[in-house]
Amino acid sequence: MAREVYRECLNLIPHKRFTFAKIWLMATQFEIRKRNLSAARQILGNSIGVAPKHKVFKKYIEMEVCLGNFDRARTLYEKFIKCYAANSYAWRKYAELEKNLGESDRARYVYELAIDQPTLDKLELIWKEYLEFEIGENEFDRVRKLYEKLFDRTKHLKVWLSYAKFEASAGSYGEDSKSRQMEPAQRCRCVFQRAFDHFRTSAPESKEERAMLLEEWLNRELSFGHFGDVSVVQTQVPIKVNRKRPFPSEDGSTFVCEEFVDYIFPEEIAQALNLKIIEAAYRWKRQKTDDDE
Repeated sequence: MAREVYRECLNLIPHKRFTFAKIWLMATQFEIRKRNLSAARQILGNSIGVAPKHKVFKKYIEMEVCLGNFDRARTLYEKFIKCYAANSYAWRKYAELEKNLGESDRARYVYELAIDQPTLDKLELIWKEYLEFEIGENEFDRVRKLYEKLFDRTKHLKVWLSYAKFEASAGSYGEDSKSRQMEPAQRCRCVFQRAFDHFRTSAPESKEERAMLLEEWLNRELSFGHFGDVSVVQTQVPIKVNRKRPFPSEDGSTFVCEEFVDYIFPEEIAQALNLKIIEAAYRWKRQKTDDDE
């Protein structure tokens, strides 16, 4: 009786216009309780064929994984990402399945396909999990290549700090304990220096980010103990000053003063000093010319 009710209900719904995943899942659950797995599969398969929904894919995959039918689960994940290529959840769960099965190469392949999707939502989660996966595999060279590939997309401060943190903790295989400790410090320092150079030359307006970077860099050098070099950071630390700037009121009729924090870096001070010297030399030359006349 219940089976007929579900069947009639599903027949009445115009699935091409709209559908209800809940009805499909209730009908599936009924067949599972009756231990009729072939009927459950048929219902879920029909649902995906007529109007694929996230919840239906999730339930179908969950059922096959519980039954140990991993090849079926893979096929379903492939259909899932084909229907929803921009859905990061599908890609992440597919990679997670392969990781849980110990299929590192398969997981890596899924991640590689995922990060190349042009419209993937929550792309940062894919990158984060991919990096964590390679770190867990102790594939440090792969991790470095991934970070370099990520820099082609973004050079956000968080990415630089994450890369530096990785290098600080990544194991190395030197010939003695001293070299094992020195190499992470050197690699980490190199990342910080690259980040600093980027913000200084390519994003000079991002002063706050550069100041935050230097703070993290200094703390990291301190954590290295004897292998740290705080002097390389201290010479680049900016002076923090409070400034005011005009800011229009809500109606735009007047201007009010807004306080903000500015950072003056050593090279700016040096440039200002050089400019003053040049100006003084110019004035001296002009005065000398006037006196000669």
